[in-house]
Order: sequence, then C-alpha cells, then structure tokens
Amino acid sequence: MQYDHIVIRYGELTLKGQNRKYFINQLADNMRKALRSFPNIKLNKTRDRMYIVLNGEDPKAIMERCQSIFGIHNMSVALKVANEEEAIKEAALKLLKESEKIQTFKVTTKRSNKDFPIGSQQFNQILGSHLLVNTEGITVDVHQPDLEITIDIRQEATFLTSEKVDGAGGLPVGSSGKSLLLLSGGIDSPVAGYLAMKRGVELEAIHFHSPPYTSERAKEKVLDLAEKLAFYGRPIRIHLVPFTVLQQTIHREIPHGYSMTVMRRMMMRIAEAVAKRRGILSIVTGESLGQVASQTMESMHAINAVTNYPVVRPLVTMDKKEIIAISEQVDMYNISIRPYEDCCTVFVPKQPKTKPRLEKVEQFEVKINVEKELETILPLIETVTIEAKNEQQQELDDLF
Repeated sequence: MQYDHIVIRYGELTLKGQNRKYFINQLADNMRKALRSFPNIKLNKTRDRMYIVLNGEDPKAIMERCQSIFGIHNMSVALKVANEEEAIKEAALKLLKESEKIQTFKVTTKRSNKDFPIGSQQFNQILGSHLLVNTEGITVDVHQPDLEITIDIRQEATFLTSEKVDGAGGLPVGSSGKSLLLLSGGIDSPVAGYLAMKRGVELEAIHFHSPPYTSERAKEKVLDLAEKLAFYGRPIRIHLVPFTVLQQTIHREIPHGYSMTVMRRMMMRIAEAVAKRRGILSIVTGESLGQVASQTMESMHAINAVTNYPVVRPLVTMDKKEIIAISEQVDMYNISIRPYEDCCTVFVPKQPKTKPRLEKVEQFEVKINVEKELETILPLIETVTIEAKNEQQQELDDLF
C-alpha cells in the first residue's frame, strides 16, 4: 500500500485549552528536528491533528522515529482523498484488497465535517456494502475484525487509516521548562531524566567525577547515557564537576557515618549554583525512597535543607525492578551496568547513617569552608554538549 500521509494524534495536548497552540507548536518543532533525516516530508499542523506528508519517504522508518517523540499519543499511516463518496469508496476498497490475511473487516466513520451530506452510521453501511460486493471470501465482524478501516472526514479532506501505533505520550520536551539532572553512571538517574522529559522538561545535566579514583571510562559512560537521553528530546548540555579534592576533604574531616550525607549536600549546593547560572528552575534526581542510605526520608530531609530549589524525584515510589524495566525499554540499561564506578560508590562509607539528624550534619559540616569550596570548584567545571546520533552514525557504531 502506497500511503501518502501519517496522522499524528495529540492525546493529552487536547486538554490544554487556550494553551493548546503553544504545546502543538512545541511538538511540531521537536518533530522537525527529530525527522530532519527525512528531507522530503512536510508537516501540516491543525488544532486536532498533525499530518506528515510523506512525499515518497518511508512511513515505517518515520513512525519508528516518532515513537520516541514525547507529546504523540498515537499515529497511523493514511490515505488522503477528497471529501467525495466515490473517492472514499475507491480508496477503502484498495486498502482492503492490499491488506494481507484478511477475512473480516469493520468500517468506522468519523464525520467532523458536518457539510459532508451522509451521516456516519449511514456511510458505514454504504461503504461496508460496497466492500462486500467487490471482494470475495471477506465478511463483516463489528466486534473483533482482522481489519478496521477508519474513515475520518474532516474539513480539508478525508483520511483513511487501518491501524494505530502507540506513541510515547506525555508532553513535548521544552513545554514544561528546564531542569538540571544529577546524572551518575548508574541505572536510576538516566531513567529519572527520561521520565522528566516525558513531562515536557528540557534537561541539562551535572555529573561529579573524581579522577584518578574514577576512570575516563566512567565519564564516557555518562556521556553515552546523555546521548541516549538527547535522542528523546534535545541536545543536552552536561556540566562535569571535578570532585576529587572536595571528596577527600569530606572523607578526612567528616565522621564516616555522615560523610555520604555531607557529600550529597555539597553536590546539591553545586547543582543549585550551576542551575542559577543557567537560569534553570529545578533539579531532578534519581532517588527512590528507601532504596539506599542516602534515600531514606531522614536523609532526603537533611540533604534537601541546603536548597530552596524544587527537587523533582520521578522514581521516588518505584522499586528497582520497575526502574530496570524502563531502563531496558529505553536502551540505557546495558550502558548503565558497565563496570566503571562513579564518585559516590568509590567513597561510600561502610556504615552510612540511614537516619542522619540535620543538627548533627550541620555541626559536622562546620569543619568545611563551604563558600570557599564552592568558589574553588565552580570555575573548574567543564561543560560539553551532547547530541543524539543520527541514523547513519548509529549504523556505523553498530558495525564496530
């Protein structure tokens, strides 16, 4: 079947009332960027649908790419015809005859264009009869058909579709502002970033590394995870923080039971400083309540006390099994489990406090000149921008 369009359906975007246009424009912009390797396509956006005019491009490849674009509820390949009874009959018959292994069908007409002279139910009967008369061995089944042909009669034209493919859902990346992701090389934080993007958040990331205790391979793993995240949204600016000297100071000056809490508090302070400098309004973490010592309610309270910034925790109620399932689904798990340690695992104390008291943390932290440490470390931050690989680059990587 030589389809000429792909119909994009918005889902949640249709609930945005007077702001709908803003979200649709954001989605269209993201789609143009994601589909730039298909130069012949054209996007037509309306209030209720978006249409990709294929102009000879491969619809299967385009739909596969669209499945990673947040803001798309579902999509269908489509034939576009004039709002004329005979044109619709001809296209529907062609669609039915060219479908493989079909024994039963159903016709569903949606008539948003009320100027079309035939009502939906009546047109279902007319079209169903036409298809039965002009085919052999095929019958109607309105409950569980092998093929459902949908006739969408709109103001500008009629679109015939026969299958819906689920999209990524959520909101278009960039429609909910920007956040700074604390990105480690583990499983949790990249999944948290992915889920934040699904709610329309554009990401920058911050990563703390401690050479020579952490290797270049550990940093490379984080950059690869950032590249995967960029595939689902936009290029990601990642801020690489040299953390060795500060970690050594914490390890030396702070009682070991509290060193993890103080380290996390310093990370949060540095992240807030970077966020302020970049005009970012929130911080995203991969914390899951109760998963490790630094993620108990008491630990979160003590760590959060150093910032007034909103801290978004998309994984807070998930268990590890659920997080791993998402990591595998979005093709990040095999990167996350590479055996290169990050700065948190290298300096983790043997018996960290699971219920640190805030007043104790503040008492111990006096041994560190926080302002001086921030003044020293902030100018040393290296910033790189990571873009998603296009299809040709990915194919070359897969070969080697």
